[in-house]
Amino acid sequence: MAVVRERPAVTGQGIDRRWLILGVLAIAQLMVVLDATIVNIALPEAQHALGFTDGQRQWVVTAYSLAFGSLLLLGGRINDLFGRKNSFIIGLIGFAAASALGGWSPNFDVLVTARALQGVFGALLAPAALSLLTVTFAGSADRTRAFGVFGAISGAGGAIGLLMGGVLTDYLSWHWCLYVNVAFAVVALVGALVFLPAHQKGSTSKSLDWWGAVSVTAGLFFLVYGFANSESHGWSDASTLTFLGVGIVLLALFVWIETKVRHPLLPMRVLTDRLRGASYLVMLISAVGMFGIFLFLTYYLQQLLGYSPIATGIAFLPMVASIALSASFSGAVLATRYSPRILVTSGLLVSALGMAFLTTIDVDSAYLTGILPGLVAVGLGLGFVFSSAMASSTAGVRADDAGVASATVNTAQQVGGSIGIALLSSVAASAADSYSAEHAVSGDPAVVAQQLAEGAALVSYHSAFWVAAAFFAVGALVSITLYRNEIPQQDADAGPVLVH
Repeated sequence: MAVVRERPAVTGQGIDRRWLILGVLAIAQLMVVLDATIVNIALPEAQHALGFTDGQRQWVVTAYSLAFGSLLLLGGRINDLFGRKNSFIIGLIGFAAASALGGWSPNFDVLVTARALQGVFGALLAPAALSLLTVTFAGSADRTRAFGVFGAISGAGGAIGLLMGGVLTDYLSWHWCLYVNVAFAVVALVGALVFLPAHQKGSTSKSLDWWGAVSVTAGLFFLVYGFANSESHGWSDASTLTFLGVGIVLLALFVWIETKVRHPLLPMRVLTDRLRGASYLVMLISAVGMFGIFLFLTYYLQQLLGYSPIATGIAFLPMVASIALSASFSGAVLATRYSPRILVTSGLLVSALGMAFLTTIDVDSAYLTGILPGLVAVGLGLGFVFSSAMASSTAGVRADDAGVASATVNTAQQVGGSIGIALLSSVAASAADSYSAEHAVSGDPAVVAQQLAEGAALVSYHSAFWVAAAFFAVGALVSITLYRNEIPQQDADAGPVLVH
């Protein structure tokens, strides 16, 4: 059986098969990204139906992020060793099965188990999709355009999840917020079987770095769990500090192991490259602010302005459109003319300004004048960031490192989101408590209680948005410092391999 390197064939209809592959990969990426938010809007109905407590509620979200974030690097290396197409297909099937189990859930335990299984298969699927994109468009002039589309999906997926969650919850039931993934997976699976070529696997002589896999998986688990624990127990709680400390120690151990083993899980050459290293850090920082706007603006729209779930989802549509527009334009036009240093820094500064604008919201702000400008600005900025940083995160990577490099950028985004949710939730809660303590006044108890609740909620949102704006600003500083003012070269050796 001969192995021949060649560009993907053109279909009989004259459509370059690479773009059909991009469509398949985009569907899979959308499924994984939107699942981080689609369940959020459905949580109140699911809680009422299954009868779990407020304290248990966070685990419906955390179970997914824990499994997903802690297993991504292992999933990426499995991609490289056992084949990207195989990993992609297995990830799709497993994700669909876990989603069907979650939609059927008769009780809380089954729901949380299903969410964890979604994270497990998502950790295999997400790096497979990005690495397949990398090798499909390697050496092509269309690479930046393809990553612009993929970046738009990655950035807008969270907001799309909010919209779909609202529609499905209002018109069907919370169960369909999970069942819908089965439909996505079936479409992507058919496309994968028809259009994806059989890519060459990594060298079979390489053994899996089990010590590295155990240390990084456990380290990321403890780190993400520690941040999640801080939301309910506080940052000074002994368990929170212990989880975070153990996570940091294990990750440090992982780095040491990777410098000693012959075939590391995450070769340091992937991280130490200045372009890729900067991109991973930028993606982590950006995710903090992005998840902040999804979480707290959703609360604001529903709790203070009285929006329904579907109205809340619709309210985010301009942000989705802004991300899609700017990411596509950046990938197709700007990425070949300007360096990531210019594009990413500009995008983060625009996002910071948009988030700062949202700190002006009041208890009766009008959507068109008090919310929409901030949403559009954040969306436009994030589109530039995701398009450029995501493309740069795998630029120049060796073919047998494509999977783990792709997993690393997904890990950065997932860990950043977990940090953002925990940190901003803690900041918001502290701000609300301080406001309530300082503004307690005498009078009609009912009126006072309502005024205090509204004021405390508003202050908590303002505080969260200011911190998110600060993270975007710090990201801009990181971008302008670490990126070189040069346009990245195309990948040299990550081209697709067709097996005949």
